[in-house]
Amino acid sequence: MENAESTAKQKASFFQVLKAVLWSMLGVRQQKGYENDAAKITLKQAVIAGIIGGFVFVATILTLVMLAIKYMG
Repeated sequence: MENAESTAKQKASFFQVLKAVLWSMLGVRQQKGYENDAAKITLKQAVIAGIIGGFVFVATILTLVMLAIKYMG
């Protein structure tokens, strides 16, 4: 019981939040990992990481499309 309480009080690191958001974007997540992330990640962390991840994803797609157009066309 103490272990669960101490885990819930810990705040997730930046890399833990980033990893959780990336796995969520892919739609692949184990139940144990989800529960662990849910106990550590705050809503503020998840929203900020999600917005950053979304921008990085869109920028990557746009870059790939622009490179494809430049070299294919």
